[in-house]
Amino acid sequence: MSVLQAAGRKPEILKVSTGREVCVRCVMDVSDPDITFDENGVCNHCRQFDLVYKPVLERANSSEGPARLATLVEGIKAQGAGKDYDCIIGISGGVDSTYVAWKVKELGLRPLAVHFDSGWNSELAVANIENLVKRLGFDLHTFVVDWEEMADLQLAFFKASLANCDIPTDHGFLAVLYHTAAKYGVKTFIGGGNIATESILPQAWGYNAGDRRHLRAVHRRFGQVPLKTYPTLSFFDRYFWFPAIKGFREVRLLNYLPYDKNAAKELITRELGWRDYGGKHYESIFTRFFQAYYLPQKFGFDKRKAHFSSLIVSGQMSREEALQELNKPTAPADLLERDREFVARKIGITTSEMDEILALPPKSYRDYPSNEWLFKLKNNVLRHLRK
Repeated sequence: MSVLQAAGRKPEILKVSTGREVCVRCVMDVSDPDITFDENGVCNHCRQFDLVYKPVLERANSSEGPARLATLVEGIKAQGAGKDYDCIIGISGGVDSTYVAWKVKELGLRPLAVHFDSGWNSELAVANIENLVKRLGFDLHTFVVDWEEMADLQLAFFKASLANCDIPTDHGFLAVLYHTAAKYGVKTFIGGGNIATESILPQAWGYNAGDRRHLRAVHRRFGQVPLKTYPTLSFFDRYFWFPAIKGFREVRLLNYLPYDKNAAKELITRELGWRDYGGKHYESIFTRFFQAYYLPQKFGFDKRKAHFSSLIVSGQMSREEALQELNKPTAPADLLERDREFVARKIGITTSEMDEILALPPKSYRDYPSNEWLFKLKNNVLRHLRK
């Protein structure tokens, strides 16, 4: 029996907040401690979308976005002429990365598909990735992480009582993409990050997975297994060495064209034999446990609110539909309990120890060393340059 069951709590989210505690336009609420509302009840996330992201989305949905993309694609092809690959793409088995793979093929690019095997792929994710590379005829480079190092690092983040315990996977994947590009002399990474479905995500619900100093600080304090082969990427490498010296760049292809998530699902299901996981990023068993169980129960964070709110402001979901979905559990109770037991066993602790971790007082990333000031400085410089 879990600590949640012993306390009489079911492993599912609470009902969505009502009244002034929730935005009148999206479904973000006071579970984000930094949320603010204007006199009309509209939250700061919606206001930021209108100011920063909406113009980019409008451009993507006009003729200007595809025209810019066509120019980019021609440049990528010219730069990669004579090489085995002209770009790399990250493949997780999720909707966004799978659709990007389809579009890259359609645009006539020659990518190397890269996958970071963190040890948590579901059988369905493995099947989706195999179908993708087989049907599109892509070469696949898979980095298989050393399991002892990965398990120790993930356990360290649990012991640190932090909200973003998925940093070890996200950081490792990012590092592998950059290092693989350098190995093959590829200058362009085409990613699935996009404004249409990911414009809203509270900073208080997690922290930047790209901060190597933070990752190492957490592991230094709580880890036991030396990270000898786990891939990392420094701030200097990502924002100076690779772009300025090596000429490497990231392209978010989905921000240059109309992107409807439901339509994308239909296409990749029909053309690539893709099958749904039932939730965003649920292709990873760890991420499903992290988003559907750990965050709601320990911190009161339901990431579906951010995911749905992003779809609402981009016109892909109604607020009423989102509220109805939020009144459903994050996942079936029996599945969440199985995930809890599986995750505990796989990282080498008992379910009782997992419950003790869940019961620890939540911590902020600011309780541990980080390079937050560097990332803020970088963002301020970029905002100034854009102006």
